[in-house]
Amino acid sequence: MKIGIVCPYSFDVPGGVQFHVRDLAEALQRLGHEVSVLAPADDETPVPDYLVPAGRAVPVRYNGAVARMTFGPVSARRVRRWLAAGDFDVLHLHEPVTPSLGMLALWIASGPIVATFHTALLRSRALQMAHPIVRPSLEKISARIAVSEDARRTLVEHVGGDAVVIPNGVYVDTFADAAPDPRWTGTPDAPTIAFLGRLDEPRKGLPVLTGAVAPVLDRYPGARFLVAGRGDAGAQEARQTLGPLAGSVEFLGGISDEEKARLLSSVDVYVAPQTGGESFGIVLVEAMSAGAAVVASDLGAFRRVLDDGRAGVTFRVGDSTDLAATLLRVLGDPELRARTVDHAARAVRRYDWSTVTGQVLAVYEMVIAGAGTRVAEDPRSRRPGEPT
Repeated sequence: MKIGIVCPYSFDVPGGVQFHVRDLAEALQRLGHEVSVLAPADDETPVPDYLVPAGRAVPVRYNGAVARMTFGPVSARRVRRWLAAGDFDVLHLHEPVTPSLGMLALWIASGPIVATFHTALLRSRALQMAHPIVRPSLEKISARIAVSEDARRTLVEHVGGDAVVIPNGVYVDTFADAAPDPRWTGTPDAPTIAFLGRLDEPRKGLPVLTGAVAPVLDRYPGARFLVAGRGDAGAQEARQTLGPLAGSVEFLGGISDEEKARLLSSVDVYVAPQTGGESFGIVLVEAMSAGAAVVASDLGAFRRVLDDGRAGVTFRVGDSTDLAATLLRVLGDPELRARTVDHAARAVRRYDWSTVTGQVLAVYEMVIAGAGTRVAEDPRSRRPGEPT
Protein backbone atom coordinates (compact mmCIF):
# COMPACT_ATOMS: atom_id res chain seq x y z
CA MET A 1 0.00 0.00 0.00
CA LYS A 2 1.24 3.52 -0.85
CA ILE A 3 0.37 5.85 2.01
CA GLY A 4 0.72 9.62 2.17
CA ILE A 5 0.66 11.20 5.65
CA VAL A 6 0.42 14.94 6.29
CA CYS A 7 1.58 16.44 9.60
CA PRO A 8 0.52 20.05 10.33
CA TYR A 9 3.25 20.86 12.83
CA SER A 10 6.93 21.47 12.22
CA PHE A 11 9.63 18.87 12.75
CA ASP A 12 12.02 21.72 13.65
CA VAL A 13 10.60 21.61 17.19
CA PRO A 14 8.84 18.24 17.39
CA GLY A 15 6.03 17.47 19.82
CA GLY A 16 3.36 14.86 20.42
CA VAL A 17 1.64 14.94 17.02
CA GLN A 18 4.97 14.85 15.17
CA PHE A 19 6.15 11.86 17.22
CA HIS A 20 2.84 10.10 16.54
CA VAL A 21 3.23 10.67 12.79
CA ARG A 22 6.86 9.53 12.85
CA ASP A 23 6.15 6.35 14.78
CA LEU A 24 3.10 5.48 12.67
CA ALA A 25 5.09 5.94 9.47
CA GLU A 26 7.88 3.69 10.70
CA ALA A 27 5.46 1.05 11.99
CA LEU A 28 3.76 0.97 8.59
CA GLN A 29 7.09 0.71 6.81
CA ARG A 30 8.09 -2.26 8.94
CA LEU A 31 4.96 -4.01 7.71
CA GLY A 32 6.10 -3.47 4.12
CA HIS A 33 4.03 -0.43 3.16
CA GLU A 34 5.45 2.52 1.21
CA VAL A 35 5.05 5.73 3.23
CA SER A 36 5.76 9.39 2.52
CA VAL A 37 5.23 12.12 5.13
CA LEU A 38 4.78 15.79 4.26
CA ALA A 39 5.47 18.18 7.15
CA PRO A 40 6.78 21.68 7.81
CA ALA A 41 10.55 21.68 8.28
CA ASP A 42 13.43 23.94 7.34
CA ASP A 43 15.63 22.61 4.56
CA GLU A 44 18.56 22.21 6.97
CA THR A 45 16.56 20.32 9.62
CA PRO A 46 17.61 16.64 9.84
CA VAL A 47 14.57 14.53 8.95
CA PRO A 48 13.99 10.84 8.14
CA ASP A 49 14.28 9.70 4.52
CA TYR A 50 10.51 9.22 4.22
CA LEU A 51 9.75 12.85 5.24
CA VAL A 52 9.39 15.58 2.60
CA PRO A 53 10.04 19.04 4.10
CA ALA A 54 7.35 21.58 3.21
CA GLY A 55 9.38 24.62 4.16
CA ARG A 56 9.80 27.01 7.04
CA ALA A 57 7.01 27.20 9.60
CA VAL A 58 5.59 30.19 11.46
CA PRO A 59 4.97 30.06 15.23
CA VAL A 60 1.27 30.43 16.05
CA ARG A 61 -0.46 30.30 19.42
CA TYR A 62 -2.83 27.33 19.35
CA ASN A 63 -4.46 25.16 22.03
CA GLY A 64 -2.58 26.87 24.85
CA ALA A 65 0.79 26.37 23.19
CA VAL A 66 2.96 27.77 20.42
CA ALA A 67 2.64 25.54 17.35
CA ARG A 68 4.85 25.94 14.28
CA MET A 69 2.75 25.65 11.12
CA THR A 70 2.89 26.62 7.46
CA PHE A 71 0.23 27.89 5.06
CA GLY A 72 -0.14 29.90 1.84
CA PRO A 73 0.40 29.55 -1.92
CA VAL A 74 3.99 28.31 -1.70
CA SER A 75 2.94 25.55 0.68
CA ALA A 76 -0.03 24.73 -1.57
CA ARG A 77 2.29 24.24 -4.56
CA ARG A 78 4.45 21.87 -2.51
CA VAL A 79 1.36 19.90 -1.51
CA ARG A 80 0.34 19.58 -5.18
CA ARG A 81 3.80 18.38 -6.23
CA TRP A 82 3.95 15.88 -3.37
CA LEU A 83 0.51 14.47 -4.18
CA ALA A 84 1.36 14.12 -7.88
CA ALA A 85 4.64 12.36 -7.15
CA GLY A 86 3.18 10.08 -4.49
CA ASP A 87 0.36 8.40 -6.44
CA PHE A 88 -1.03 7.29 -3.07
CA ASP A 89 -3.61 4.61 -2.35
CA VAL A 90 -4.75 6.57 0.71
CA LEU A 91 -4.08 10.02 2.18
CA HIS A 92 -3.92 10.35 5.98
CA LEU A 93 -4.27 13.92 7.30
CA HIS A 94 -3.59 14.92 10.89
CA GLU A 95 -5.53 17.87 12.34
CA PRO A 96 -7.13 18.89 9.01
CA VAL A 97 -8.96 21.87 10.55
CA THR A 98 -5.70 23.40 11.78
CA PRO A 99 -4.55 26.15 9.37
CA SER A 100 -1.53 24.28 8.08
CA LEU A 101 -0.61 21.56 5.60
CA GLY A 102 -3.45 19.22 6.53
CA MET A 103 -6.07 21.83 5.70
CA LEU A 104 -4.32 22.61 2.41
CA ALA A 105 -4.07 18.93 1.47
CA LEU A 106 -7.74 18.38 2.26
CA TRP A 107 -8.68 21.27 -0.01
CA ILE A 108 -6.38 20.13 -2.85
CA ALA A 109 -6.86 16.35 -2.78
CA SER A 110 -9.64 13.92 -3.59
CA GLY A 111 -9.96 10.17 -3.21
CA PRO A 112 -9.59 7.92 -0.15
CA ILE A 113 -8.86 10.36 2.71
CA VAL A 114 -8.52 9.53 6.41
CA ALA A 115 -8.28 12.27 9.04
CA THR A 116 -6.99 11.99 12.61
CA PHE A 117 -8.07 14.53 15.23
CA HIS A 118 -5.77 15.03 18.22
CA THR A 119 -7.11 18.15 19.93
CA ALA A 120 -9.27 18.08 23.06
CA LEU A 121 -10.74 21.40 24.18
CA LEU A 122 -13.84 22.37 26.12
CA ARG A 123 -14.17 25.50 23.99
CA SER A 124 -12.14 26.38 20.91
CA ARG A 125 -12.52 29.73 19.21
CA ALA A 126 -10.01 28.64 16.55
CA LEU A 127 -12.09 25.58 15.62
CA GLN A 128 -15.31 27.59 15.64
CA MET A 129 -13.77 30.15 13.27
CA ALA A 130 -12.20 27.55 10.99
CA HIS A 131 -15.25 25.33 10.65
CA PRO A 132 -17.24 27.47 8.15
CA ILE A 133 -14.13 27.72 5.96
CA VAL A 134 -13.33 24.03 5.90
CA ARG A 135 -16.89 22.64 6.04
CA PRO A 136 -17.12 21.90 2.28
CA SER A 137 -13.74 20.15 2.32
CA LEU A 138 -14.67 18.05 5.36
CA GLU A 139 -17.14 16.17 3.17
CA LYS A 140 -14.16 14.69 1.32
CA ILE A 141 -13.02 12.79 4.41
CA SER A 142 -13.82 9.09 4.04
CA ALA A 143 -13.13 8.14 7.68
CA ARG A 144 -12.29 10.00 10.86
CA ILE A 145 -10.08 8.88 13.73
CA ALA A 146 -9.85 10.50 17.17
CA VAL A 147 -6.92 9.64 19.43
CA SER A 148 -9.12 9.62 22.54
CA GLU A 149 -12.68 9.99 23.70
CA ASP A 150 -11.85 13.60 24.62
CA ALA A 151 -10.64 14.32 21.08
CA ARG A 152 -13.75 12.63 19.68
CA ARG A 153 -15.99 14.83 21.84
CA THR A 154 -14.18 17.96 20.62
CA LEU A 155 -14.71 16.85 17.03
CA VAL A 156 -18.41 16.15 17.55
CA GLU A 157 -19.09 19.44 19.37
CA HIS A 158 -16.98 21.80 17.23
CA VAL A 159 -16.83 20.22 13.79
CA GLY A 160 -19.68 17.75 13.61
CA GLY A 161 -19.73 14.14 12.55
CA ASP A 162 -18.16 11.34 14.52
CA ALA A 163 -14.96 9.30 14.63
CA VAL A 164 -13.61 5.92 15.62
CA VAL A 165 -11.27 6.15 18.62
CA ILE A 166 -7.80 4.74 17.94
CA PRO A 167 -5.29 5.79 20.61
CA ASN A 168 -1.79 7.12 20.23
CA GLY A 169 0.76 4.37 19.94
CA VAL A 170 3.84 3.56 22.03
CA TYR A 171 6.63 1.07 21.47
CA VAL A 172 5.96 -0.53 24.84
CA ASP A 173 8.93 -2.90 24.83
CA THR A 174 11.36 -0.04 24.12
CA PHE A 175 10.44 1.46 27.48
CA ALA A 176 9.93 -1.83 29.31
CA ASP A 177 13.41 -3.04 28.30
CA ALA A 178 15.25 0.25 28.93
CA ALA A 179 18.13 -0.09 31.40
CA PRO A 180 17.93 2.15 34.48
CA ASP A 181 20.56 4.87 34.73
CA PRO A 182 22.35 5.06 38.11
CA ARG A 183 22.35 8.87 37.86
CA TRP A 184 18.56 8.90 38.08
CA THR A 185 17.86 5.94 40.36
CA GLY A 186 16.49 6.69 43.83
CA THR A 187 16.40 4.92 47.18
CA PRO A 188 13.62 4.57 49.78
CA ASP A 189 15.03 7.56 51.66
CA ALA A 190 16.00 9.56 48.58
CA PRO A 191 13.42 8.83 45.87
CA THR A 192 13.53 10.33 42.40
CA ILE A 193 10.52 12.01 40.78
CA ALA A 194 10.45 12.88 37.07
CA PHE A 195 8.60 15.39 34.92
CA LEU A 196 8.82 15.73 31.12
CA GLY A 197 7.31 18.57 29.16
CA ARG A 198 7.81 21.98 27.61
CA LEU A 199 8.82 24.13 30.54
CA ASP A 200 7.57 27.44 29.16
CA GLU A 201 3.97 26.29 28.57
CA PRO A 202 1.91 26.88 31.72
CA ARG A 203 -0.61 24.14 30.83
CA LYS A 204 2.15 21.52 31.16
CA GLY A 205 2.02 22.24 34.89
CA LEU A 206 5.61 22.86 35.98
CA PRO A 207 4.48 25.58 38.46
CA VAL A 208 2.08 23.04 40.00
CA LEU A 209 4.99 20.66 40.52
CA THR A 210 7.33 23.28 41.98
CA GLY A 211 4.61 24.17 44.47
CA ALA A 212 4.71 20.59 45.77
CA VAL A 213 8.48 20.37 46.23
CA ALA A 214 8.74 21.78 49.77
CA PRO A 215 6.30 19.36 51.48
CA VAL A 216 7.94 16.37 49.79
CA LEU A 217 11.39 17.51 50.91
CA ASP A 218 10.12 17.94 54.47
CA ARG A 219 9.39 14.19 54.57
CA TYR A 220 12.18 13.06 52.21
CA PRO A 221 15.09 15.55 52.45
CA GLY A 222 17.09 13.53 49.93
CA ALA A 223 14.38 13.45 47.26
CA ARG A 224 15.34 14.65 43.80
CA PHE A 225 13.04 16.10 41.14
CA LEU A 226 14.29 15.44 37.59
CA VAL A 227 12.80 17.90 35.08
CA ALA A 228 13.34 17.22 31.37
CA GLY A 229 12.23 19.44 28.53
CA ARG A 230 12.99 22.58 26.57
CA GLY A 231 12.20 26.08 27.76
CA ASP A 232 14.96 28.10 29.40
CA ALA A 233 12.55 30.81 30.51
CA GLY A 234 10.36 28.28 32.32
CA ALA A 235 13.38 26.70 34.01
CA GLN A 236 14.67 30.06 35.17
CA GLU A 237 11.27 31.04 36.56
CA ALA A 238 11.04 27.73 38.40
CA ARG A 239 14.48 28.21 39.96
CA GLN A 240 13.49 31.65 41.19
CA THR A 241 10.26 30.29 42.66
CA LEU A 242 12.06 27.44 44.41
CA GLY A 243 14.73 29.67 45.92
CA PRO A 244 16.89 27.65 48.36
CA LEU A 245 15.10 24.43 47.37
CA ALA A 246 16.30 24.71 43.77
CA GLY A 247 19.22 22.39 44.49
CA SER A 248 16.80 19.46 44.78
CA VAL A 249 15.45 20.05 41.27
CA GLU A 250 17.70 19.03 38.37
CA PHE A 251 16.86 20.55 34.98
CA LEU A 252 18.05 18.10 32.34
CA GLY A 253 17.08 20.15 29.27
CA GLY A 254 15.94 18.39 26.12
CA ILE A 255 16.67 14.65 26.12
CA SER A 256 16.77 12.01 23.39
CA ASP A 257 14.23 9.20 23.03
CA GLU A 258 16.76 6.75 24.45
CA GLU A 259 17.46 9.00 27.43
CA LYS A 260 13.73 9.42 28.04
CA ALA A 261 13.23 5.65 28.18
CA ARG A 262 16.14 5.25 30.61
CA LEU A 263 14.95 8.13 32.77
CA LEU A 264 11.44 6.70 33.07
CA SER A 265 12.80 3.24 33.88
CA SER A 266 15.00 4.72 36.64
CA VAL A 267 12.69 6.94 38.69
CA ASP A 268 10.31 5.98 41.48
CA VAL A 269 7.47 8.23 40.35
CA TYR A 270 6.54 10.05 37.18
CA VAL A 271 4.43 13.19 37.67
CA ALA A 272 2.06 14.60 35.04
CA PRO A 273 0.78 17.92 36.48
CA GLN A 274 -0.84 19.25 33.28
CA THR A 275 -3.72 21.65 33.79
CA GLY A 276 -5.68 21.19 30.54
CA GLY A 277 -5.65 20.83 26.76
CA GLU A 278 -4.60 17.16 26.87
CA SER A 279 -6.44 14.75 24.62
CA PHE A 280 -4.55 11.59 25.56
CA GLY A 281 -1.38 11.54 27.66
CA ILE A 282 1.26 9.67 25.69
CA VAL A 283 3.97 10.29 28.26
CA LEU A 284 1.82 8.55 30.87
CA VAL A 285 1.77 5.43 28.70
CA GLU A 286 5.54 5.68 28.23
CA ALA A 287 6.08 5.96 31.99
CA MET A 288 3.68 3.08 32.63
CA SER A 289 5.56 0.97 30.07
CA ALA A 290 8.87 1.75 31.76
CA GLY A 291 7.63 0.66 35.18
CA ALA A 292 7.41 4.05 36.89
CA ALA A 293 4.54 4.71 39.28
CA VAL A 294 2.41 7.48 37.77
CA VAL A 295 0.88 10.43 39.60
CA ALA A 296 -1.23 12.61 37.30
CA SER A 297 -3.65 15.50 37.43
CA ASP A 298 -7.29 14.51 37.42
CA LEU A 299 -7.96 15.34 33.77
CA GLY A 300 -10.49 13.20 31.95
CA ALA A 301 -7.96 12.02 29.37
CA PHE A 302 -5.49 11.05 32.08
CA ARG A 303 -8.11 9.21 34.14
CA ARG A 304 -9.00 7.10 31.12
CA VAL A 305 -5.36 6.22 30.38
CA LEU A 306 -4.89 5.30 34.06
CA ASP A 307 -8.00 3.11 34.13
CA ASP A 308 -9.66 5.40 36.68
CA GLY A 309 -6.87 5.04 39.23
CA ARG A 310 -6.00 1.38 38.81
CA ALA A 311 -2.86 2.09 36.74
CA GLY A 312 -1.83 5.30 38.52
CA VAL A 313 -2.91 7.81 41.14
CA THR A 314 -4.55 11.16 40.42
CA PHE A 315 -4.71 14.49 42.23
CA ARG A 316 -6.86 17.59 41.83
CA VAL A 317 -5.96 19.60 38.72
CA GLY A 318 -3.77 22.61 39.50
CA ASP A 319 -3.60 21.86 43.24
CA SER A 320 0.03 21.74 44.43
CA THR A 321 -1.02 20.87 47.98
CA ASP A 322 -2.98 17.85 46.81
CA LEU A 323 -0.11 16.86 44.51
CA ALA A 324 2.32 16.94 47.45
CA ALA A 325 -0.04 14.84 49.60
CA THR A 326 -0.51 12.34 46.76
CA LEU A 327 3.23 12.05 46.16
CA LEU A 328 3.83 11.43 49.86
CA ARG A 329 1.11 8.76 49.91
CA VAL A 330 2.55 6.99 46.86
CA LEU A 331 6.17 7.23 48.02
CA GLY A 332 5.23 5.94 51.48
CA ASP A 333 3.18 2.96 50.29
CA PRO A 334 5.27 0.36 48.40
CA GLU A 335 2.24 -1.91 48.02
CA LEU A 336 0.24 0.85 46.31
CA ARG A 337 3.12 1.51 43.92
CA ALA A 338 3.53 -2.18 43.12
CA ARG A 339 -0.19 -2.63 42.55
CA THR A 340 -0.55 0.30 40.15
CA VAL A 341 2.68 -0.53 38.29
CA ASP A 342 1.54 -4.13 37.83
CA HIS A 343 -1.85 -3.06 36.48
CA ALA A 344 -0.18 -0.49 34.22
CA ALA A 345 2.16 -3.12 32.72
CA ARG A 346 -0.89 -5.05 31.52
CA ALA A 347 -2.96 -2.02 30.48
CA VAL A 348 -0.30 -0.48 28.21
CA ARG A 349 -0.37 -3.39 25.78
CA ARG A 350 -3.48 -1.99 24.12
CA TYR A 351 -1.41 1.09 23.18
CA ASP A 352 1.47 -0.81 21.59
CA TRP A 353 2.07 0.07 17.96
CA SER A 354 1.58 -3.58 17.01
CA THR A 355 -2.07 -3.17 18.03
CA VAL A 356 -2.61 0.46 17.00
CA THR A 357 -1.12 0.04 13.51
CA GLY A 358 -3.48 -2.82 12.78
CA GLN A 359 -6.45 -0.65 13.73
CA VAL A 360 -5.27 2.19 11.47
CA LEU A 361 -4.68 -0.21 8.57
CA ALA A 362 -8.23 -1.53 8.93
CA VAL A 363 -9.50 2.03 8.42
CA TYR A 364 -7.25 2.47 5.36
CA GLU A 365 -8.50 -0.75 3.81
CA MET A 366 -12.11 0.24 4.41
CA VAL A 367 -11.82 3.65 2.72
CA ILE A 368 -9.80 2.28 -0.22
CA ALA A 369 -12.41 -0.40 -0.84
CA GLY A 370 -15.19 2.16 -0.65
CA ALA A 371 -13.55 4.77 -2.89
CA GLY A 372 -12.57 2.59 -5.82
CA THR A 373 -9.97 5.17 -6.88
CA ARG A 374 -6.55 6.47 -5.91
CA VAL A 375 -5.68 9.80 -4.31
CA ALA A 376 -5.58 12.57 -6.92
CA GLU A 377 -5.72 16.32 -7.20
CA ASP A 378 -9.21 17.80 -6.94
CA PRO A 379 -9.63 19.97 -10.07
CA ARG A 380 -12.00 22.22 -8.09
CA SER A 381 -9.04 23.33 -5.96
CA ARG A 382 -7.56 25.41 -8.80
CA ARG A 383 -8.67 28.91 -9.66
CA PRO A 384 -10.30 29.39 -13.09
CA GLY A 385 -7.59 29.58 -15.73
CA GLU A 386 -4.90 28.23 -13.41
CA PRO A 387 -2.75 25.64 -15.24
CA THR A 388 -2.99 22.02 -14.13
